[in-house]
Amino acid sequence: MAPLPITAWSAVNALGRSTAEVLAALDAGRSGLGPSPLPATMETVVGAIPGALAPLPAEHAAYDTRLARIGWLAFEEVRGALEGAVARWGPHRVGVVLGTSTGGLEETEQAFDHWRREGTLPARYDYEHQHNFAAFGELLARAAGVTGPSYVVSTACSSSGKVASSAARLIRASVLDAVLIGGIDSLTRMTLQGFHSLGILSSQPCRPFGAGRDGINIGEGAALLLVEREASDPGAVLLGVGESADAYRMSSPEPGGRGAREAMERALAQAGLTPAQLDHINAHGTATPLNDAAESIAIEAVFGRRVPVSSTKGYTGHLLGGAGGTEMVFALHAIRTGRLPATLGATPLDPAVAIDVVTEPREQPVRTVLSNSFAFGGSNVAVVLGAAR
Repeated sequence: MAPLPITAWSAVNALGRSTAEVLAALDAGRSGLGPSPLPATMETVVGAIPGALAPLPAEHAAYDTRLARIGWLAFEEVRGALEGAVARWGPHRVGVVLGTSTGGLEETEQAFDHWRREGTLPARYDYEHQHNFAAFGELLARAAGVTGPSYVVSTACSSSGKVASSAARLIRASVLDAVLIGGIDSLTRMTLQGFHSLGILSSQPCRPFGAGRDGINIGEGAALLLVEREASDPGAVLLGVGESADAYRMSSPEPGGRGAREAMERALAQAGLTPAQLDHINAHGTATPLNDAAESIAIEAVFGRRVPVSSTKGYTGHLLGGAGGTEMVFALHAIRTGRLPATLGATPLDPAVAIDVVTEPREQPVRTVLSNSFAFGGSNVAVVLGAAR
């Protein structure tokens, strides 16, 4: 695959309300995990966006939800670049492809509570514009004047990694010349209760690859990246995407890491790289016993111990449908700064983990990074990003 320029990106999550705040906290090794703002029946910590969220502009009030307010923060940072792409390529040659796991579920939870109390849904509740998974992408397309394809990928926690593959296909097929990709999810009670019912929601800050790790923390946030056919001075490039499906179990990975290994190998092949040419891995690293074990086996099978591996879930929590996009932004930051984030909570390491987990911040030259996202049902994706030159 010919490298595709990435010309703008943004991320907002528990680390901050702007990309600059998020990356500064990442560099400082500061976690954004804390108490849940939502009522829950169990002890846990979450990665919640700090501070109050302003309503959407009045002309977009029909779409106003917590999810949309979070996403709007990220959109405002890339809006100028997206509108520039519309002007350069034409509105019909630009698309929006986003990933989400929950959509506007949190708004529906509030509407259901109102129905239980009052016997009616709230007057302002609008399923099509609020809960509907495609609503936020539709909002961004309208706001930026995009008239090309706009759709949503929802494959649980791999959603906003898989949209990188969607963008590459659309551009290679000459359907589009620029695609805004990324992902977004907000905290919901169903998510918290659901992962608790599976027995994998930790009551403490998560510990990716650590001995005695006992589960994940849920987070919320949004990340957006603009991928174009060509650009004179891109910030970085999309080199390759690999996908696979375990076809093993709905809620746990194939124990030998077969699907994860296949996704990474396919991403490297599409990028035209050998394992020896990769500088860093942003692991899926959720801190569940099964996921980390399978992923570490897969990484060791492809790379041995030579590639440093970080998980950033201890900073933001697991952003579910927003995780892949967020961690692509973190990968781009590593490429541009040479800084590898420490894996918070990893020490002491699980002695069975036979890979080079970064437990203290490192600085080294970084030209290529692979970012993993794995999901329920064995839906796997690995994305390779690289320096522009």
